[in-house]
Amino acid sequence: MTVMTERTSHMLVEEFEQIASAAPETVRLELINGRIEEKCVPDGDHETIIMWLLRQCMQSRPELDLHTSQGLKAEEYRQGRVRPDGSLAPVAHFAGHGEWADPDGVLMTVEVTSYDYDTDLRDRVEKPAAYAAAGIPVYLLVDRDACAVIVHTNPDSKSGCYRDIHRAPFGEQVVIPEPVGITLDTEVLKAYVR
Repeated sequence: MTVMTERTSHMLVEEFEQIASAAPETVRLELINGRIEEKCVPDGDHETIIMWLLRQCMQSRPELDLHTSQGLKAEEYRQGRVRPDGSLAPVAHFAGHGEWADPDGVLMTVEVTSYDYDTDLRDRVEKPAAYAAAGIPVYLLVDRDACAVIVHTNPDSKSGCYRDIHRAPFGEQVVIPEPVGITLDTEVLKAYVR
């Protein structure tokens, strides 16, 4: 295990991209903090939450798209590769981009927690740090374990953290501030947790 950790910690981005492009469709790989991580294939409730959020975004902000499969270059100097559950950006923003796009212009990234062993580290620690370092204005975490929506704003790209974090239990109205400018009624999310 130590040998593999050392190997992946020195992996070149190009090497990772080659491995990720050859992975079967049932495997979603990310490169975070120099380590290859496998992202859990979403369950039905996870996908239902993403579809709910997609509809909310389209109704409130039809000039924006919520992309559910676009990979992003993240972390300091764009050396990481992440696959957010959603990336909110202007319509056609990713047209002409490859599998891994620059995060400039992305207004919000979204993650929905999975019921796997590394959700805590990945969705609550590493992803917010990567998204803040990339300067993405809003990180929205739908935390199914905590039955809460957590809105991270005001990124500090130098420290890799969001200065403002608002937590709301499922059932409350959640205001996602500008540049997103959407209010979510999260009552429906209560039906999609174990």
